[in-house]
Amino acid sequence: MRKLISFDEVLKKQMKDPKFRKEWEKSEPHFQLMSAIIKARIEKKLSQQQLAKKAKTTQAVISRIQNATVSPTLDLMQRIAEAMGKRLEIRFA
Repeated sequence: MRKLISFDEVLKKQMKDPKFRKEWEKSEPHFQLMSAIIKARIEKKLSQQQLAKKAKTTQAVISRIQNATVSPTLDLMQRIAEAMGKRLEIRFA
């Protein structure tokens, strides 16, 4: 059985690459959303398929969100949060 590596561990390693760091910082809000979904999904021990079913969407949509290739609607974000027993918060800082 393979050992799972946390998202934070992977991110820490990737941040050593200057090109990756630059892109991460440029797209940080989108990546923060992506990482929050991945972390919460892993904490709940849900597969993408299981999360999709609970959020009334498809596994492909969850995958695209996690790969940061689409920006989900607020309605979908609310359903994803609820599916994981979380509360969606949006803030201006």
